[in-house]
Amino acid sequence: MPHPELPAEQRVLDRIYAHLDAERRHDEAALARVMLDDDPEPAARVGREVEYHRLQGRLERFRAAETGLVFGRIDIADAEPDNPVPGHPELDRRYIGRMGLSDPGDDYRGLLMDWRAPQARPFYLATTAHPEGVTLRRHLRTGGRRLRAIDDEWLALPAGADPAAAGAAGADAGVGGESVLREVLDAARTGRMSGIVETIQREQDLVIRDATRRTMVVQGGPGTGKTAVALHRVAWLLYTHRERLERTGVLILGPNRAFLDYISRVLPSLGETGVVLTTIAELYPGVAGAGAEDLVTREVKGSAEMVPILRAAVRDRQRVPDAPIDIRLDDMTVTVTPAMARAARTRARRSRKPHNLARPLFREHLAGALAEAAAAAIGADPLGGANLLTAADRVDLRAELAADDRVGAVLEELWPRLTPERVLADLLGDRARIDSAAADYDEATRAALHRADGAAFGPSDPPLLDELAELLGDDRPDADEEDRAAWLAQIEEAQEALDVLTGSAAQDLDDGFAPEILMAYDLIDAEALAERQRHREHRTTAERARADRRWAYGHVIVDEAQELSAMAWRMVHRRSPNGWMTLVGDIAQTGSPAGAESWGAALGPILGDRWRLHELSVNYRTPAEVMAAAARVLARIDPGATPPTSIRATGRPVRRIPADAAGAPAAAEAEAARLRAAEPGRLTAVLGPGDVAGAKGLEFDHVVLADPDGIAAASPQGLQDLYVAMTRATQSLTLVGPATVLDE
Repeated sequence: MPHPELPAEQRVLDRIYAHLDAERRHDEAALARVMLDDDPEPAARVGREVEYHRLQGRLERFRAAETGLVFGRIDIADAEPDNPVPGHPELDRRYIGRMGLSDPGDDYRGLLMDWRAPQARPFYLATTAHPEGVTLRRHLRTGGRRLRAIDDEWLALPAGADPAAAGAAGADAGVGGESVLREVLDAARTGRMSGIVETIQREQDLVIRDATRRTMVVQGGPGTGKTAVALHRVAWLLYTHRERLERTGVLILGPNRAFLDYISRVLPSLGETGVVLTTIAELYPGVAGAGAEDLVTREVKGSAEMVPILRAAVRDRQRVPDAPIDIRLDDMTVTVTPAMARAARTRARRSRKPHNLARPLFREHLAGALAEAAAAAIGADPLGGANLLTAADRVDLRAELAADDRVGAVLEELWPRLTPERVLADLLGDRARIDSAAADYDEATRAALHRADGAAFGPSDPPLLDELAELLGDDRPDADEEDRAAWLAQIEEAQEALDVLTGSAAQDLDDGFAPEILMAYDLIDAEALAERQRHREHRTTAERARADRRWAYGHVIVDEAQELSAMAWRMVHRRSPNGWMTLVGDIAQTGSPAGAESWGAALGPILGDRWRLHELSVNYRTPAEVMAAAARVLARIDPGATPPTSIRATGRPVRRIPADAAGAPAAAEAEAARLRAAEPGRLTAVLGPGDVAGAKGLEFDHVVLADPDGIAAASPQGLQDLYVAMTRATQSLTLVGPATVLDE
């Protein structure tokens, strides 16, 4: 039977949507005025840009929140209610949704409360044992702008209420929330992640709103909602700490591009945009590590042992010549001896500055040594007296040598300016360089690093490039100096333009123009002209952060965090020097040979004990039938591990289709075709050896595994890969081919 209050609640939704539409029309009109404004003054241009981005952001949030704008209501005890419940003035009626809306025409009375607001939290936390002041929690299920159904949970009856009336209204304590959750969980998958804002559970809410300002690890088995919790935490953090995080930005790191595409629509639906989403392979600006790397190479490159190897590779570029180097100048020859170069190198290294920043010290010391040697030869007294050159002569000689290109070429050869890309490409493409830098390591390690094309950067290389960037340092002028140099150059160009106008003035006057007529150069000077053409920084925080390797984010989220290598963790920590991170993952699902064996081992080197652990225990995705089979694999991975508890069963047992390993792929595709034909609205995936990494973090209605034994045997982490593959299913799992690993 339809809920008796459905028409009344529909009228409330209509009023809220009408207010949303009015807000949207107001901002669209304001945006149109901004775009028509053509005031050329610099201050006006800057103001237009700021207002343009503000309005665009609001309109984007309106568009994203359109679907499922309102999803809940609570009637809660409140001494000063904003919306008193009729007949119960001690209660406040709060509608909960994806964004906050208030009515400025009614003293800004709240129409809709943002789900992230503290006053909305009881919607997620209240239980019959701890109602948090809530009498009624109502779930509103909508389709577009129409209210489809209402589910009520009476957590405590208000004073004077009739229990029979509550029952007549279709309420059944504890059932309403569960029915909404089950509808979401049973819905067909679309290839895009859905938000859980309507169905956040208590243990998830505790993570989302955790106020800890240090690193938080969220450990959870398959289907516990780790990723959804992380994304909702981003939205909550941006709501709670907006001023700070809008300046510094939030970084979300995922395991692969397919995963990022999968989650990309969730944040806008939560009312947040502008967050940087990327992978470790894309985190180093300008380089996207692509292609395949074998397991040994991934393990070696991901280990912390790469730090001394890279350090040695940089030191190898700081050369001492084997023999003296003669430099023929116009009127003399100067000689760089090995002793001179060694002394200069020692002085530069003792500064402990990065390679490029120590380079001027090397050049200064070596140029000084050359000048002293040249002065000794040039100024020698034939009669054996004191050197004939004055102190000023020696200073001039030193400056002359330092400025000479021929001397500079030798100095560059001995201590060159290096880029991370050049050092890594030269190292990995040259077996002799590898043997030198990794002399303390075995042959297998050195062989794993070598490749024919050193510059063909793979997925494990961006953390190495990032490490090299730290070892090398950036000796370019800082941003302020660069901006000033560019500004001065722009003024010079403007002056040249005015000079052209000035030069043409005489000809203009010869043609009959009166000298009293004002010309362009009479009205504006070079600086004012340059100011009108000056480019100003209007990129968003996310755009600037993405392009800047040294950007320090306010908060960092890492999904599938168990996959990160030791080198990747060093790279991530540089983006989060304050250590305020949320890391979500499951050690039992580690598939990378360089991934984590425990959180302590992974985080200890960079964080020590400055992190805390949350654990999620409820499996919302995987049916009990599938989880029972996956638990047998988990027991082999870690006999002491407790599998997450599935809250639902589908009544579909795990199917097994016999086939040999060679025939398994074809048989699996045939089974998938049958499922797609039988349930065309459902998403079916076929996973076999080599496919699991791309499926991490994703979910499908039906999963068909081709050759489960082959998946388990494909790598040292094969059991973990099989566990991951089995738990992607939300409805059914089919095993095709040998699966003895489940029977042992």
